[in-house]
Amino acid sequence: MILLMTTAPPSNAPWFLGRKLPPLGLAYVGAALEKSGYKVEILDNYLLKKPIDEVKQIVAKLEPEIVGITCGSATYQRCLETARAVKEIRPTCKVVVGGWHASYAPDSLLEHSEIDYVVMGEGEQAMTQLAGLITKGADYEGASGVPGVGYMRNGNLLKNTPQVITDLDAVPFPARHLLPMNLYGRRIEFLKVEPVDIMSITRGCPYNCAYCDIEKLWGKKCRIFSPPRVVDEVKHLAEKFGSKGVYFISDNFTIRKNETEDFCDLMKKEKLDVEWVCDTRADLLSKDLLVKMKSAGCKTIWFGVESGSPRVIDIINKGISKEQTLKAFKLCREAGIQVACSFMIGIPGETVKDMEESLRFAKQLDPDWCGFNIYVAYPGSILYEEILEKHLYDRVEDFLFYVKTEDFDFESLMKIQRRLLTSWNHSPKRILRKIRRDGITSVAKAAVSSARHARF
Repeated sequence: MILLMTTAPPSNAPWFLGRKLPPLGLAYVGAALEKSGYKVEILDNYLLKKPIDEVKQIVAKLEPEIVGITCGSATYQRCLETARAVKEIRPTCKVVVGGWHASYAPDSLLEHSEIDYVVMGEGEQAMTQLAGLITKGADYEGASGVPGVGYMRNGNLLKNTPQVITDLDAVPFPARHLLPMNLYGRRIEFLKVEPVDIMSITRGCPYNCAYCDIEKLWGKKCRIFSPPRVVDEVKHLAEKFGSKGVYFISDNFTIRKNETEDFCDLMKKEKLDVEWVCDTRADLLSKDLLVKMKSAGCKTIWFGVESGSPRVIDIINKGISKEQTLKAFKLCREAGIQVACSFMIGIPGETVKDMEESLRFAKQLDPDWCGFNIYVAYPGSILYEEILEKHLYDRVEDFLFYVKTEDFDFESLMKIQRRLLTSWNHSPKRILRKIRRDGITSVAKAAVSSARHARF
C-alpha cells in the first residue's frame, strides 16, 4: 500500500494562521494511484498536526511499501524529520518527496539518505510510473526512464526532465474521499453559503511576475480542464460532499474567454445550485464575459493587485496598469459581482512611500475585501534569486528569506502592515458595508480575532 502525507507546519511561522484547505495536489496523486489499482491512504498532517511519534505509529500500522511526502520550502525540516521517522520504522519503505520544494530545490532533499526519490513538476504520472517500478522491485534499473523523477545512484545525482500532462481531463477527480473533509473549514468570507470547497482548473502560467514561482512546477503554457470536465467535478462535489459553493483557486480563471463562456453556459444548463468565486487578472475580463459569469453563479472575483505604485508594478513585472485595474473593478460592480483583492508589501526596491500609495489605491478601488500581505521570498522566482545574490535579507527559515533593505526589515513591515490594515478596516464606510453584508455579530467576532492576531 501507499501512504501519502503532508507534514505538520512549523510551530511558530507567521503565515500558518490562515484557513486550512484540503491538499488538492496530494489528492490528485492519490486518485491517479487508485485508478492504477493501488491501495492508498492520505494523512493530512498539516491539518491534524500529529506529533512524530503518532506518525510512526501510523506507519507501523499501515506497513506501506511507499510513503509520498509533499514538501514546501516552509516545511522542509518537517519533511526531513518525517522521512527519518518512516525509515526508522520501515527501513525498506521507499520515501518519495514531491511538491513545490522538490520541484525547485531537489538537490537539497536528495542529499539526505532517508529520501529515495523526488518528483519534480506534476506528480500524477510520475508517481504512478515510479510506484509500478518500486512494487516490482525494478526501480533501481527503471527510474531513469520516469520523467520528473530525481534520485541518487552511486554518489551521483540524477534528475529526469519533467513532462507536462497535455490532456488534463485524463487526470481523475482528486481523491477527496481519502481526506477528513469534515475537519476542514469549508467556508469562505466571499460566499454566504456553506459548505464551500476548492477546485483547481488550470495549470501553468504564461506571465512573468517576478515574485511568482509557479512556472517551475506547472510550466509557462497554461493548460485547462475542459468546461464539461469542470462542471462534472462541480456536480460531483455537490452530490458527494454537499457543496453549495466552490472557490476556483486557479490564478487565471478567465485566461481563455471561449472556454470560460462554455463553462458558464454548462453551469446554467445543468441548473446547479452552486455559487462560486474565482481568481483572475484585471486584463482578462470584459463586460459581456462578466455578465455571463454572474448569471452562472459567480459571486466574487479575487485580484492580486499587489501594488498601487507603478514603479513597483514594473519591478515585479506584473504587466497591469492602475487604469486596467480600475476598469476591471468598475465592470465587476456593474455586473453585480463582488470584488476582493490583495496587495504585497516588502518588495526589494519598494519604499514606505510606495506602500502608502498602495493604501491610497486600495481606497480608490474600494473593494469589498482587501488584504495587505508581507512578501516572503520563496525559491523558484526571479526575485528570490535577486534577494539571494544581493543578500537582501536578515532572517532565513530553511529556504525562505525575510527581506531587508535600507527602507525596511520584517519587524518594521509587520508594524506597517498593521497600520495599513487598521486604516483600511476602521473606515466608517467599510465598517457599515461589513455590517450590511455580514451582520454585526460577524463583524464583532472578526474584530476580536484581528486584535488577537495583532498581539501575536
